[in-house]
Amino acid sequence: MSELDNEPDIDRTRRHLVKAIPATGLAVMVAGCAGGNGDGETTTDGGDGDMTDDTDDGEMTDGGGGPSGTVEVLHGWTGGDGARAAGALETAFSEADTDVEVEMNPIGGGGNQNLDAVVANRLQSNDPPGSFANWPGPNLRRYEGVLGNVDDVWDENDFQDAMVEEAIDLHQMNGSFRAVPLGSHRLNCLFYNVSVVEEAGVDVESLTSVSALLDALDTVSTETDAIPMTQAMSGTWTITQLWAAVMLGENGYQSYMDFIQGNGSEGDVRSAFESLATIHENYISDDASSLDLTASNQNIINGNAAFIHQGNWAAGAFRNAENFDYNEDWGFKTFPGTEGMYTLHFDSFLYPADNPTPEASKVWEAFVGSPEAQIAFNQFKGSIPTRTDVSMDQFGPYLQETAEDFANAENRPPTLQHGLAVESSVMTQLNEVISTEFTGPYNVDAATQGFLDAVPNMS
Repeated sequence: MSELDNEPDIDRTRRHLVKAIPATGLAVMVAGCAGGNGDGETTTDGGDGDMTDDTDDGEMTDGGGGPSGTVEVLHGWTGGDGARAAGALETAFSEADTDVEVEMNPIGGGGNQNLDAVVANRLQSNDPPGSFANWPGPNLRRYEGVLGNVDDVWDENDFQDAMVEEAIDLHQMNGSFRAVPLGSHRLNCLFYNVSVVEEAGVDVESLTSVSALLDALDTVSTETDAIPMTQAMSGTWTITQLWAAVMLGENGYQSYMDFIQGNGSEGDVRSAFESLATIHENYISDDASSLDLTASNQNIINGNAAFIHQGNWAAGAFRNAENFDYNEDWGFKTFPGTEGMYTLHFDSFLYPADNPTPEASKVWEAFVGSPEAQIAFNQFKGSIPTRTDVSMDQFGPYLQETAEDFANAENRPPTLQHGLAVESSVMTQLNEVISTEFTGPYNVDAATQGFLDAVPNMS
C-alpha cells in the first residue's frame, strides 16, 4: 500500500457519510433469518420535512434524507490495543457530521470465538445487530442468506477506487458487497525482545529459514534464562496460525496455496507439523497451555521471552506499552522463509439483512471505509488502512514499514486462521484436529492426515 503526499480529504468524507444512503428506494436484503429470497426492498417517505419513524424499532429519517438513530455494533476488541483502537474509532464517529449514533458492544474472547457465538445466536433469534465486526472472504459464507448488501455504500463513497484490490474481491458474495473493510493485518510476523536476542547473541537478520529459527531458539535456550518462544495456547487458534506461518516458511507460497485449495502435499504438511512439534516440545514455556494472547505479549514486553509469532496486532500491544520502543526494546522480522510475502488479513464490518436500523447502519458502514475511521483505528491496532489514499504519517515507523512491505510484496497469501483462506466449517475442523492431536502430546501423523482430510478439493 503506497503512501501518498496528500492528507485525506476529511470534508469530502463527511459529505459522503451524509449522502451515502438514498432518501428513498433503499434496497435492504431480508433473506436468511427473516426468510424470503433476499430481494426485498424497504423505502422511507420523509417528503414532508418532518422526522419520521419508518421502521419497527424506531429508526428515524429526516426530511432531508439523512438517517438518524442508534446503531448497535458488536465487536471483539475488549482489551489492550484492541480496546484503545475501538475507543478511537467510536470517538471519531461521534465527531463525524451525521445524526447517527453507535452503541458499541464488545464481546471478549480470542480469535473472535465468543463474538461468533453471540452473532450466530442473535441471527438465529431474528435479532441481528446493526453491524458486527468479522472477516471477509470465504468466512462470509457462514452467513449465507443473512447478510444484506452494501453496494450503494461502496458506490456512493467510491470505495472500489479507494480500496486495495484484495479488499474489493474479498468483500463480495453472490455478486454484491456484504461488508466494508476497516484495516489490514499481516500474519507472517516474528517479533522479538531486543535485549534478550542480543544477550543470546542471535543475529535476527540471519533468520531466513525455519531451520535457522529453530537454531536461534536453541541458542536462546542455552545462552539465556528466557523463554525462546512465547506461545499463547489457551485457545487452539494460535497453534493453527503458527502452523500456517511454518508451512509458508518451509514450503513456500505455492505449496501453501495448494493446501488451502485441497491439493496439499502430504510431505509438506508433515514437515510443517514436525517443525512445530520441535518448537512446542522444546522452546515454549511450561505454562503455555494457560496463556492467553495478552499474557504472551507481556512476556516479550517484560523481557521474559525472546520471540513471539503473531499478527501485527502484537505491535499494537507493544506500542501501547510504556517505555517500550520499536527498534530499541522490540523488533520485527518477517517470519523466516516468508520474505517477499504479506500474509493477508482484514478486519471488516458486516451488514446483516433484516437490519434493525437499515439506513443508519449504512451510515456506519460508510464511515468504516473512510480515511477518518481507518486512521483512528489502525494506528492503535497495529494494522494498516485498506485505502490507498491515506497518509501514513500518523502511524509510526513500524506500520510505515508494513505498508511498504504490502506494496512491494511478491505474494499476498490469505490468512488461514482468520477467514480468508478457507470457509469457517473447514477452519473448525482444522482447529479440532489441533485440539485433539496437537496440544501435547504432538501426534504428527494424525495431525497431518487430519489437516489433509479437512480441506476439500477446490479444483
